[in-house]
Amino acid sequence: MTAAAAKTKPFDDPLYAPLLAGDRRALARAITLIESTREDHRARADALLTALLPHTGKSVRLGITGVPGVGKSTFIERFGLHLIEAGHKVAVLAIDPSSKRTGGSILGDKTRMERLSREPDAFIRPSPAGTTLGGVARRTREAMLLVEAAGHDVAIVETVGVGQSETAVADMVDMFILLLPPSGGDDLQGIKKGVVELADLLVVNKADGDLVKTAQRSASDYLHALRLLYPTTAAWMPEVRTCSALEGHGIAEVWQAVGRYRVAQGEAGIAKRRGAQARAWLWNEIGETLMAALRRHPDVRHLLPALERDVESGALAPSAAARRALDTFLGR
Repeated sequence: MTAAAAKTKPFDDPLYAPLLAGDRRALARAITLIESTREDHRARADALLTALLPHTGKSVRLGITGVPGVGKSTFIERFGLHLIEAGHKVAVLAIDPSSKRTGGSILGDKTRMERLSREPDAFIRPSPAGTTLGGVARRTREAMLLVEAAGHDVAIVETVGVGQSETAVADMVDMFILLLPPSGGDDLQGIKKGVVELADLLVVNKADGDLVKTAQRSASDYLHALRLLYPTTAAWMPEVRTCSALEGHGIAEVWQAVGRYRVAQGEAGIAKRRGAQARAWLWNEIGETLMAALRRHPDVRHLLPALERDVESGALAPSAAARRALDTFLGR
């Protein structure tokens, strides 16, 4: 076959055409494929992603986080239903915490978002966080590309909770939304400053019933606090909104704030942010791939138990042990 013929040969992976046509089963199978650690699956996943790249990048990418109990799933369900009513197709990539002891996770987001999961224009995919920093599955970025290729124009990444490591999700989305409970004083101090600094939009949830005034005071407190911080970009000053995911109040206003943010950033600003994220993704993949190769190396695997024993007993510094493992890996 000539080089010209090879270039024009259609991509023949059986998942390719159905996924582009919006087939939910093909999309789910493709995400399972990219989450696999088998070498043959990774090669196929890389080829599939490369072929799909021209069909990606057209969605609004949102990251949503918040402390446990703030109502993330309720908010995302109500938010997603509002977007579908407005004519959008919504994908939710929900990251469940994994057990450090067993590696298992509950993966219960479809149960918590029962109404949204029944919508034809919604796709919910829970994935285990594993050991990845920030409660974001390693393949979440790739899953986002897949849902975009399948025609979803709003992609939402829901993370485990609040912590300094939430930079992981902020580094893969266009806009980072922090959900907050109605609180103040000491409770406000409990929210990590680093997470607030990352947020492009703060939303005080549960502004209903007896908590309406408390939520309004909380929003005012957070707004004052934001004035002491530097904005994430020069083009946008983070906003603070209130809403009730339970009753649906304020949900439309959150989406309007997303629109204002995108207008302020402009296409060039969003493209620049995504370009920087892609570079960071490259180096993250290099690091993850090298670590996996290091652990699989037969000589390193033979050496590691002795190195671990020496480090545990204090006979060898961890830095020296790491250097020996690397020298063995590199054949030096």
